[in-house]
Amino acid sequence: MVHDFLLTYTKLLVNNPENVSIEIVQVDENFDEITIFASDEDIGKLIGKEGRMINSIKTVISGCKAKGGKNYRVNVKAVE
Repeated sequence: MVHDFLLTYTKLLVNNPENVSIEIVQVDENFDEITIFASDEDIGKLIGKEGRMINSIKTVISGCKAKGGKNYRVNVKAVE
C-alpha cells in the first residue's frame, strides 16, 4: 500500500517519472526505511522549499503508521 501510493504520487511531482523508484527495507518488525530514488534535477522538487513537500509526504505516511502500527523513515536519493 505505501509503496504503490509513493510511486504514484512522486511520479506526478517530477519531470522524469521514468527515473523514479521506491525501495522499502524492513529494519525490524516495527520499522521500515523508505528510499525514494529520482534523477538529480527532480530531487529538489521532491524535497520542496524548506522541506515542505517531503514533510507532507511523511505526514501522509504517518497515517499508514496509525493503521498498520509501523514506523517509517523516508529518504530521497539520486539515481546512480
